[in-house]
Amino acid sequence: MSNRELPLTDVTSPACEVTPLARQPLTAQTATELAAVFKALSDPVRLRLLSVIASHTGQQACVCDISDGFDVSQPTISHHLKVLREAGLLSSQRRGSWVYYRVELAALHQLSTLLDIALPKAVTR
Repeated sequence: MSNRELPLTDVTSPACEVTPLARQPLTAQTATELAAVFKALSDPVRLRLLSVIASHTGQQACVCDISDGFDVSQPTISHHLKVLREAGLLSSQRRGSWVYYRVELAALHQLSTLLDIALPKAVTR
């Protein structure tokens, strides 16, 4: 027997069972779609913007209410909001001269379902 070929043993003890971390593997299409969402969230400004909107009543806020506290220009804020909207994390609605942004709960639910995995006890703290 070579070093690469290890004998297989039959494990019947329930204590030795290994539980998979993921419920099922992602399809190529789902992985591509989710990668775009995670890419949108990978910027600290966009992550903060999503957090600010999600923390408002009804998970929606006027662009005039969410621009304060950021060290970037208004056009940059608008760009980041557009990226979040295109990723499906936000929707927008014009009301008069203001644009209101709303968190898309279905998108957050999809992410939370993907990230809700049972970690082995050795990994959790």
